[in-house]
This record gives sequence, structure tokens and C-alpha cells, in this order.
Amino acid sequence: MHRPALLAAALVAFAAPAAARITALEITHSERPALGGATFGAVGQYEWLTGTARGELDPADPANAVIQDLALAPRNAAGRVEYAMDVAILRPAVPAQGNGTLLYDVLNRGRKLAPGVFERDWPGFLEAQGFTLVWSGWQGDLPAEGSLMRLAAPLAHAPDGGVLTGTVRKEYELFSPTDTLALGDTDLGRGLAYPAVIAAAAAATLTERVRQADAAHLVPRAEWEFADCRTRPFPGTPDATRICRRGGFDTDHVYELLYTARDPVVMGIGFAATRDLVAFLRGDGEGAGGNPLAGRVQRAIAHGTSQSGRFLRSFLQLGFNRDEQGRRVFDAMNIHIASAKLALNQRFAQPSAASMQHEEHLAPTQDGPLGWDAILQRCRTNATCPQIFQEFSSTEYWNSRASLDTTEAGVADAALAPEVHVYHVSATQHVLGLKTAPCQREGNPNGMAEVMRALLARLQGLLVTGTAPPPSRYPRLADATLVAPAADTAGFARVPGLDYAAQVNDVPPLDRGPAFDPVTESGVLREPPRPLPGAVAPPVLVPALDADGNETGGVRTVTLAAPLGTYVGWNRRRAGFAEGELCYLAGGFVPFARTEAERRAAADPRPSLAERYGDHDGYVAAVARAAAAAEADGFLLGPDAERLRQEAAASQILR
Repeated sequence: MHRPALLAAALVAFAAPAAARITALEITHSERPALGGATFGAVGQYEWLTGTARGELDPADPANAVIQDLALAPRNAAGRVEYAMDVAILRPAVPAQGNGTLLYDVLNRGRKLAPGVFERDWPGFLEAQGFTLVWSGWQGDLPAEGSLMRLAAPLAHAPDGGVLTGTVRKEYELFSPTDTLALGDTDLGRGLAYPAVIAAAAAATLTERVRQADAAHLVPRAEWEFADCRTRPFPGTPDATRICRRGGFDTDHVYELLYTARDPVVMGIGFAATRDLVAFLRGDGEGAGGNPLAGRVQRAIAHGTSQSGRFLRSFLQLGFNRDEQGRRVFDAMNIHIASAKLALNQRFAQPSAASMQHEEHLAPTQDGPLGWDAILQRCRTNATCPQIFQEFSSTEYWNSRASLDTTEAGVADAALAPEVHVYHVSATQHVLGLKTAPCQREGNPNGMAEVMRALLARLQGLLVTGTAPPPSRYPRLADATLVAPAADTAGFARVPGLDYAAQVNDVPPLDRGPAFDPVTESGVLREPPRPLPGAVAPPVLVPALDADGNETGGVRTVTLAAPLGTYVGWNRRRAGFAEGELCYLAGGFVPFARTEAERRAAADPRPSLAERYGDHDGYVAAVARAAAAAEADGFLLGPDAERLRQEAAASQILR
């Protein structure tokens, strides 16, 4: 894949009509055939297009007025605010052989996700279905490095045109020790910093604590500086975008920095830029200004995983699924492992931050209501709500408060809107392959790719033929599959060696100041936030378990239906990494004993593999039954079912 150069000199430039919000789409590179010349069944070959889209926004347009600080951004001669973004398009080389669906893959911290999450164990799945894939930069604080795709958004200025400043709170939890931290670093990705106002640097504070709930200890001001100590010992080289500390930073502490920053980026433009690009690409060619997808697109699906899914939830709540002609932008959304919203439409926004039990616990992403009634309010007023498939892993229940998406404040099940379909993929972790160096045990191997592929096919079928999707499957209070996380109800006590402490990511009610709207996670933050007097946090609930410690409700993968152990959606941190706290987005796995004698020797009450399956052939038969049931229910595609049967037959289980 070729990285599009942001604001690069154009090889081909298409000027959009004056009424369009996308003013130019510059294709700087094309590659045909793409993907090494591979052919994908009846769809044939694909073509890459990469380049830059330029757009402008009218701050007076009511559809844009919700964007924080848009009115404080510089304007062109027409009174509009300009931006530019990287764009990449992977389209069928022969238009008529595609499926007519634009699949917009929301970037995660500047990176493409759809090929990795949908095509694990099935390379070329998306291309074989005939999708046209589109990516565009939406995050305005990413560094210019590697293959990251970015948005070039303007800075906000004070009403008098001067420098805009404010208090920023940054939190750091480290995977490895260092003596220097970039102000824009996060646990899950790097970002550009909001520079410190050096004149106010003496008033900045740095604290440390081992656990989130611990009292914070002030690091003496003489022990750290806004500086870079990577090549020069403390006090280092002065740098308004970094801090260094005498003796360095370790992996056992939470570090929190409060400082006066300058030059906030108008981050909320990322929502409008996405809206306008997709609306432009859905144009029919007459007045579409050289649209490279003219005549190819009959419908559009947005996919977002994790941060990208949170982007879509906020995009929808803030009203961006309606274009300037009043049309629906996305007909459907596939929102994967995202139960919160995004810290994007805020002054000094930190969109890479995510609130977890240990990491960035107070990040402003889950203050307001998380249920779909609140998120759909704007689109309901203008008939632009999409069909929504929301998929959870188990990690979202323990570390992202997913139960609040489907309950009324944790005390009763909420009724789902007709267009919302929720699927909890039971006993899974956030994503496969996460770093587990800070964790007490290895990660959870129960993957979700097969379920994701099947559900994407069902979402496409819903749009094209109106075929009803599988009924929602997720933990509920009504059938006791959603329970309190206490040790006596969760059931992990039966699993030997599993250190369960009934921990979840709770919801601290916070007052972030009068200029912040907690319902939409928008506005100007007062830092640090304060406890909200008299407010009661809603209970965070988790999936119920069976006797093996595996979850009872939701969508059961073939791996879970023919289990080899206990699969959990949480993990705990080990010594030297804030021991005992939840280990960010990782899950865990405790295998079953092979034989009855081995399990008795280990005092393991869970039946062994031999007791469950008898022998290898019994295990293969169990996998085949599970695959057939999942396929019949609409959660597994035929080729995946056959592959899983073959993998079981080739395995060494009980040989």
C-alpha cells in the first residue's frame, strides 16, 4: 500500500463545484492492478487510488455549528474554514463487477483496520465480496511518520486573533521505562503535542501514584522539566513538547501532568470532513467534480473498531450522518468493540485517549448517556439514522462499561431501537495479539474474525435485499445473563489460579466545568475534573458464567462452543506494572487439564479434555457440531466452517 503524501503536489486534480464542501480531490498515485495483480473471483482485480482531499466548512451553517472552536479558526476570502486530508481508495478495476457498496473503514490512530480484522485467516475476503474500500484522515494530532493517514486541521485562535491557551491534563502509563515523555504520547498511540506555554511552566505540576485510586504524590518541580533528556542528561535540552525527569519514569506508576498549553487544533473538523468526503464520493457524477467513484456506489457502510467505533458513535450523536442536501451519509454502521464515545469535539482534545480502569481513567469519553436512545436523537429528527450492528468483546464489559449501552443506568434492560442490533461475542478479548508483558497471564486466543465476517455479510444483505439479520444476542438482566461482578456471582472462583478480584472500570460522576456538555462529550474541559456532588455512579455489570468460568450468553464462537479452557475478557497487571490493576485491553486463558488424573492432581473442578471429548475424534465432532450450529444461526460463513473443521482434524488435541 502506498502512503498518500499529505498536501503533496497533485498528479491529477479534480475541482469540485462551489456548492460542495469537498473543493478538490487530488489523486497523487494510482496502481492498477493492485495487490500484486491478485484476482478475486467474479470481482476480478482491484485498483489503488491515493491522494489528498481538500475541503472547506461554513461556520455559520447550523450543521457545522456543533464543531468546537470552528468559529475561532482562520477563514479564507469566502469566510470558510479550510482543511485537507489523506485519502486512499481500493476499488474494483471493473466497476460493474463490484457489489455497489462503499465500505468506509474509519482509521484507528491513522492506521487502516478493515483488512486486518476482517481478513484474518481469510485473505482477500473483502475484495471477493466486491466492496469498494475508502479511508481518509480524520485525526488532526498525528505525527507525519510511516503510513499514518492524517487530517490537516487549523488551529483555533483567541477571539482577538491572539494565541489561545488553556489547562491540559495528560496521563501516562508506560510499557517500558524512559527518561523523556512526549506530551502527545498515549498508551495506545503517539500524537502531536499541544506545546507548553513556557512562561507558565513554573506553575505546572507532575504527580505519581501506583494505582488509579491511590493518593497522588507531587513530584518536586526541581526534579522535572519541559525538556528532552534522550541525548543530554537532566535537565536536558529545553523542549516545549516534552518532559523529562531526573531518574526517569518507570512502569509501576501513573504519571499525571497538568500544564498550560497553547494552540488547540480544531479536532471536530474530522467529523465534518468524513461526512463531506463520503457524501462527495456517493455523488452520481453530474456535479460530483470528477468523483472517482461516480456511478459505482449505491450504498455506504461505515466500519469502526475500538477508537474508530467510538468515532462513529460520536459522529452519529452529533448529527454528522446528514449531508448538506439532507441525505443520509452512511446507510449502515458496523461498530466493533466500542462502547463509549470519542474525546474529539473538545478544545485541546486528546482523541487517542480511552478511559479504562487503570489507564486514563478520567478521560472524557463516558460522562454522558451511552445508550442508543441518546445517540440517535439527532438522526431521528431528520430520518438519517443508519442500520447499526454493534459488536462487543468481553473486555468491553470489564474495562469499558458496555453494560451501560444496553441498560437503563444499570438497573433495567433498555429497549433497543429497531435499527440497532447488538451482538456480544462471548468470552473474547478486545483484539487478538495484544501485548501482555505487563499482565499476569497470556492473552485470550478466542478470536472474533469469523463472526465479524458473517455479520458484515448479513449487514450487506440487510441493505441489498432486506434480509433480516440474526436477532441481537447480548447479556441481559431479564434472563440473568448480566450480573454484578462480585466473586460469588461471576463464578471465576472455580478456575484454579485465576486471580479474580471483581474489578471493573467504574463510572466516576465528574464535573468538568460549565463549558463542557457531558451528554455529547463536547466543549471546553476544566482540568482537573471534580467529583459531581450528590451523583451516584450507575452499576457496571458483566456477563454471567457457566461452571467452567465461560460466559453463558451472547454469540458463542466455535472455539467457545468446543472449548479447550476458560476464556476471559480481563487480565490483571503483574508486579512492577501497578500489580493487581486491570491490564488494559487484554484477556486471559486457563487451559483444561488433559486427563482426569491431571485435573485431580491440580484440584481443578473443571472436566478435563478427555472427560469432555473422549478422544481426538470426539473433539473434531464437537467442533463440527458447533460450526454447523453457528452457520445455521447466521454467525459463521460456510468457508469458515469448513476451515475450522479441517483445523480441528489436523490439530494435536487428544492425539
